[in-house]
Amino acid sequence: MAPTMLPAFFDSMLDLIVKTSTELPPDVRAAMRTSLAVEPEGTRSSQALTIIAQNIDLAVDNEGAICQDTGMPTFEVKAPVGANQIWMRQQIREAIAEATRRGKLRPNSVDSITGTNSGDNLGPGTPIVHFDQWERDDVEIRLILKGGGCENTNAQYALPIELPHLGRADRTLDGVKKCILHAVWQAQGKGCAPGAVGVCIGGDRTSGYTHAKEQLFRTLDDVNPDPRLAEVEASIMATVNDLDIGTMGFGGKVTLIGCKVGALNRLPASFFVSVAYDCWAFRRLGVVLNASTGAIDRWLYRDPSHPIIPMLDQSGFTRTGREVTLRAPLSEAAVRSLKVGDVVLISGRMFTGRDAVHSHLMKHEPPVDLRGSVLYHCGPVAVKDGDAWRITAAGPTTSIREEPYQGEIIRRYGIRAVVGKGGMGAKTLAAMQEFGAIYLNAIGGAAQFYARAIRQVDGVSLLEFGTPEAMWHLTVEDFPAIVTMDAHGNSLHKDIEQQSGARYWKRSASENVKMSSGFVIYGFVALPERGTQGTQQKPSIARGRNLSAPAADIRAPSRRGRDRSSRCRRSTAAGTATAPADRRSSDSRRSSSTPPRAGPSARRRVRR
Repeated sequence: MAPTMLPAFFDSMLDLIVKTSTELPPDVRAAMRTSLAVEPEGTRSSQALTIIAQNIDLAVDNEGAICQDTGMPTFEVKAPVGANQIWMRQQIREAIAEATRRGKLRPNSVDSITGTNSGDNLGPGTPIVHFDQWERDDVEIRLILKGGGCENTNAQYALPIELPHLGRADRTLDGVKKCILHAVWQAQGKGCAPGAVGVCIGGDRTSGYTHAKEQLFRTLDDVNPDPRLAEVEASIMATVNDLDIGTMGFGGKVTLIGCKVGALNRLPASFFVSVAYDCWAFRRLGVVLNASTGAIDRWLYRDPSHPIIPMLDQSGFTRTGREVTLRAPLSEAAVRSLKVGDVVLISGRMFTGRDAVHSHLMKHEPPVDLRGSVLYHCGPVAVKDGDAWRITAAGPTTSIREEPYQGEIIRRYGIRAVVGKGGMGAKTLAAMQEFGAIYLNAIGGAAQFYARAIRQVDGVSLLEFGTPEAMWHLTVEDFPAIVTMDAHGNSLHKDIEQQSGARYWKRSASENVKMSSGFVIYGFVALPERGTQGTQQKPSIARGRNLSAPAADIRAPSRRGRDRSSRCRRSTAAGTATAPADRRSSDSRRSSSTPPRAGPSARRRVRR
């Protein structure tokens, strides 16, 4: 396959990159739509999901990045024997650079020695491109954009291991389940829940992580062809949402929208369980290219002939009248009057600051007066129009990375509010109580939503750190966030972590993590109580179907879905009986298993 035979290859790659950054695939949209339907109205998680849904719609309407962290581009390429892979890799690199220049990707490639941002997303190891040959003429390319916040919540376990709240995880499938549950519990809201996990059982440390990430290329509604692994996926999805970690770690009914498990052979001395956590902004698409031209013959995961249905049929985030209006700079009295759970609307001056800014402030005076200021943990997508800058995506980054610095920076410079996601630790909480400051949780991934609260860019400092790490001077209006750490020593994040840990321990103690009941769960499910068809009542939680089912399919499972569920129940029962970890009889296993919460209608669906 000569390069001249694929004149449309570059344009196809650019289209794939832009669409992946700006449009969620249909299965993820369906899962998030169902998540919104499950959470009771007026709760913190419901409000967060409404903002997420609005952000998804805004990204499509404006062809803007769904999340400002456009992640590490990872391409999986299947090419014919004889295809010029060197040329293809170079075309992919050029398409990445062009998408970055257009503001569809944030410059994310940083020299690990010098800290210098390349500015074009190119550098050693960036982007990641994996090639496989196959005996077909066409070219298949899949792309996933996985951001740093969720990447930092990945986990790898060497079994056997003692796990907090769960006890010993042995080299069994039950031990694997414990590791997956621990990884999700440990992530809390830092990975932008509700997320999805790809898991690899076995391999070595390197191949395990690679294979775990590869599982994320599966659709949320597929069924694992290995009945033993299907049972692991099903039992995790039947259990994990009972932890009540919820969206952004606010507490709630939906913590995970998918669990996909693969297995590799291992060395006798090693038993690794690798967990790749992806956020709700689960960005992956693919294309099949014409063998002669390189043009897109068809899309994977999406069908362009089907119009995208908006997530919301109303305005999205609406005020309740209980919001507290704040205008920066803030006074100590205004900050100390707030408590955990208050929703605030910020207007006035706001400064961004991430890892490089915090490190800089520990050694140097700030470039601006920070007394009474609002510091936003954010690395925006910034586009320069002539001499002026424009912010096109501006969601929060994970705050816990700044824990070593934040308390001291509050003390030195008089910062009154820190905006981010996922919360912070004990040192920061103590400093907030002593010096009068608060932590405001914005909704992770909602980059388009928050960009619209930015009225103008007033300036930028420390641009030598690169656009994500620079300190941007912004004027914002009615920027919404929720107080999750107040100036009185209270932390919602600490409370949710302790409460979910207690639930997690109680389940493991009472059931010994025997989560399978012989009924395959395709995922988290919303089923109405009997007699509620045609009403606006919120669906209840039950086992049996996946969050990624089409919206119209939430209340009435299709015949195909029932048939698939029936087939899967039979295969799972067979697979469970041969699982090495499960030495009890199926009768004793069923008698000791406690189903997750469900209404009467849903409970009748669970087969014993």
